Amino acid sequence: MTALRDALRELPEAVFADVLESDDAYLLVFDLPGVSAESTDVRAERGRLHIEARREKELPPEYRYVREDRSLFLDAELPLPPDASDAGAEATVDRGVLEVRLPKRESAPERTIPISDA
Repeated sequence: MTALRDALRELPEAVFADVLESDDAYLLVFDLPGVSAESTDVRAERGRLHIEARREKELPPEYRYVREDRSLFLDAELPLPPDASDAGAEATVDRGVLEVRLPKRESAPERTIPISDA
């Protein structure tokens, strides 16, 4: 989990992120003002979470930018916790808040391993 926390610290200052954990899943929450489901792509592969998001702004046709602060384009690759699974993962965006739910892998049940004399 330390690698994930370190990677979250590297995100742009405009992006706030939280990691929550339950017994059966992780919930990653990203504040990405102005993004929508259409302007966001999330995928998990090979133990990494890839997020691409961009803020879409409506500009009235009679105006042009003199200065633009707070533009947002996020292209992040984050390591997943070792027990996180992309099978059954879900993501939602609501008013610029991206939530990614990653179930935990079920651990193998404990079992006794037989030992024989050599």
